[in-house]
Amino acid sequence: MIIEPRMRGFICLTAHPEGCAQNVKNQIEYVKSKGKIDGAKKVLVIGASTGFGLASRITSAFGCDAATIGVFFEKEPSEGKTATPGYYNSAALEIEAAKVGLYAKSINGDAFSNEIKQQTIDLIKKDLGQVDLVIYSLASPVRMHPTTGVLHRSTLKPIGGKFTNKTVDFHTGNVTEVSIEPANQEDIDNTVVVMGGEDWSMWMNALKDAGVLANDAMTLAYSYIGPEVTEPVYRKGTIGRAKDHLEATAFEITKQLEDVNCKAYVSVNKALVTQASSAIPVIPLYISLLYKTMKAEGIHEGCIEQIQRLYSNRLFSGNAIPTDDKGRIRIDDWEMRDDVQAQVSKLWEVATTENLSEIGDLAGYKQDFLNLFGFGFDGVDYLADTSELVFVPSMK
Repeated sequence: MIIEPRMRGFICLTAHPEGCAQNVKNQIEYVKSKGKIDGAKKVLVIGASTGFGLASRITSAFGCDAATIGVFFEKEPSEGKTATPGYYNSAALEIEAAKVGLYAKSINGDAFSNEIKQQTIDLIKKDLGQVDLVIYSLASPVRMHPTTGVLHRSTLKPIGGKFTNKTVDFHTGNVTEVSIEPANQEDIDNTVVVMGGEDWSMWMNALKDAGVLANDAMTLAYSYIGPEVTEPVYRKGTIGRAKDHLEATAFEITKQLEDVNCKAYVSVNKALVTQASSAIPVIPLYISLLYKTMKAEGIHEGCIEQIQRLYSNRLFSGNAIPTDDKGRIRIDDWEMRDDVQAQVSKLWEVATTENLSEIGDLAGYKQDFLNLFGFGFDGVDYLADTSELVFVPSMK
């Protein structure tokens, strides 16, 4: 079939298997170009199919020569219907890993569930024995709690009052004003249950109790802080409460796993185009202005550049892992530079529909968004007949 992007609001309903494969190959080539990293050798990535999770799996495998197990929740392809992009990404990663003799297997299912945790533990026992690095990079709007059976939904809302500011429809380039009603306590509580640290802690304790967590292992989850302009809807909103909980959980996990000397960290990463960030009001406009500024400074990074730097310059540099006064790894350091933020703030004040294409990088934003679904890559013939029936090898 000829596979074209079909948009509905902030999501694309189709994905291109060859484009997704090209995306993975490009990331692999970048990691290889930066040289080997003396890091973890048996890695579990929970939330491994897109964004920072995918970049973590690629960097582990092709930077550290690690065996990797990836856990994700993606839709498989069927006759006439494409898979979700994360499924095709994972298929491509396994195929590329096999070419160079690297172990890579995947598990597709609800990572919040006890069943998927047990399936993962069984696979580790069977094939790897233990893991020495666990990346926790889940991004889900809902969570079925494995103990209570209650379905919780996260929300993107400010706390304490209505929030009004600029935003952009990245499809049209129209800059408008958006208002978001404040969260109630139930919204906050549900968002913390979905996006906080409870499930991360459950994973780590399950791995330890099963004996599949190596002594001196490390675990890492990802967070975001961002600038003042996005604070009301992000860091000081419902998501921010969840991130506060996630960051506090890192200290709890380190304490809980003292007997195996497992250290838990949170890495604060850069703002990037993801399916999740595209749906958050204000964020697309901020990212468009940020991209323009960071590219002009020569310090722009995508997911793979960010994670490769995290691994080589923070986690496995041979030195003590540097953290801020709250114990967080700051790989958002270039984004949050005073000169970068001053320039973005200046552009924010004057941004309009008419000038955004000049003062912002809306084209770069759109390109990155299409890339998420396997579209817009050089070397891929998007007019060619393409089979949608591409499957993850380890799950056939």
